[in-house]
Amino acid sequence: MTETVESLYNLIDGQWVDGEDAPFTSDSPGDPNVVVAVGRRASIRQLDAAVTAAGRSLAEWSRLSTHERGGVLVQAAGVLERNAEEWGAELAREEGKTLAEGIGEVRRAAQILRYYGADGDREAGEVYSSPRKGERILVTRKPIGTIGVITPFNFPIAIPAWKIAPALVYGNTVVWKPAGTVPLLAFRLAQALTEAGLPAGVVNLTFGDREIGDAIVHHTGIDAITFTGSTGVGRGIAAAGAARGVLVQAEMGGKNAAIVLGDADLDLAVQQILLGAFRSSGQKCTATSRLVVTEAVADELLAALSTAAADLVVGDPLDPSTEMGPVITAPARDTIRAGILRAVEQGATVLTGGDQPPVGIPEDGYFLSPTILELPSTDLDVWRDELFGPVLAVVRVPSVSEAFRVAGDGEYGLSAALFTQDLTRALEAVDDLDVGILHVNSESAGADPHVPFGGAKKSGYGPKEQGRSAREFFTHTTTVYLRGGAPRI
Repeated sequence: MTETVESLYNLIDGQWVDGEDAPFTSDSPGDPNVVVAVGRRASIRQLDAAVTAAGRSLAEWSRLSTHERGGVLVQAAGVLERNAEEWGAELAREEGKTLAEGIGEVRRAAQILRYYGADGDREAGEVYSSPRKGERILVTRKPIGTIGVITPFNFPIAIPAWKIAPALVYGNTVVWKPAGTVPLLAFRLAQALTEAGLPAGVVNLTFGDREIGDAIVHHTGIDAITFTGSTGVGRGIAAAGAARGVLVQAEMGGKNAAIVLGDADLDLAVQQILLGAFRSSGQKCTATSRLVVTEAVADELLAALSTAAADLVVGDPLDPSTEMGPVITAPARDTIRAGILRAVEQGATVLTGGDQPPVGIPEDGYFLSPTILELPSTDLDVWRDELFGPVLAVVRVPSVSEAFRVAGDGEYGLSAALFTQDLTRALEAVDDLDVGILHVNSESAGADPHVPFGGAKKSGYGPKEQGRSAREFFTHTTTVYLRGGAPRI
């Protein structure tokens, strides 16, 4: 792929326009000297125009049939599929995922659009019996209105797709602010939707920093807000939404544990934990960042896992042989390094990796080594603090009950993975682990578009995402008491 610098534009009321605020540059985390894209941030005036356009287009868009709205999503999915390799390579350059992951994410976004594009073929409401003769009670669904969408850097096209697709198919309009570090892939998704025939004003893309995000959250023309990102920001958005009386859906932090019991298939456990901890450089809210292993198999598991992690190929995300790329920014890299050093100061043992990148990796890039730390207890900061990078903290425990207790320690409850051959233990985990997503004998990361996604405890706020659960956020119900009169001949 030719490494051209893309010029990006805001999408407001169906028009691609230059921003009126400061210019921005998107650099490659693998080589910050490489400029991926340039553009200008939207002004507050333009944000107001975007909200106005979304409100104005709402009535016409919501009056279309679900099949008509879904047809646009299906057409957009086709655009993504045709461009998956090119746009996936752009994703790898801009965000730092490996090439295979970048292409896979674009294809996953297409899959999400196709899933919601078919919503017109699914049940659209409910019918209840009435206690009154000659009457039926119908429960129908209507769109909420204009949705503010604020998305993170780590899945720059898939997460926007799984928010925007259900918003649209259920008849809402959208004002969207993507993460400032990944504007190109946001631009590509907006391009796909417009190429598919999305009417003007239905989706509005506004590039910007926190000022634009805050303006969306507090704008009186925004009827609901869906957010994925840090816990601190998510809680602030939830509070602001509550103050205005608008719905908020927030997917926030995770400190996800993998539990390995004594009867586990250790080869499978090593393979899956490696993927969960280090794929996407650990920059997933569902990444495996904690490992709880029973004493009986701890030595064998940790030896194999440390060797496998040390053998991972770290480097240029566009090189097909690379297995782990950089983290997103220099501040992110420095924060992760500081977390590793702090853990060592508090008594952790480095089994592999550490705070420096592998030998031979360009110093300009934001690279770290896959790192495994064995902890003397769960009192260390790294056991609770989300570093959002390729760092796995490990503790040993004497029993299954202690493994479940330790894995549930902390305020987060997004995802967990359990490795066991014992069905009884697996069923106990379903009851005992308070998480939104539980994997048995597979990695903690992963989300499919047809099932609910979201966390328990303080990992999530509001209705779950994806699957049929998305209706609970993007629609409200109207209960209709339907009755006829006496027939006239």
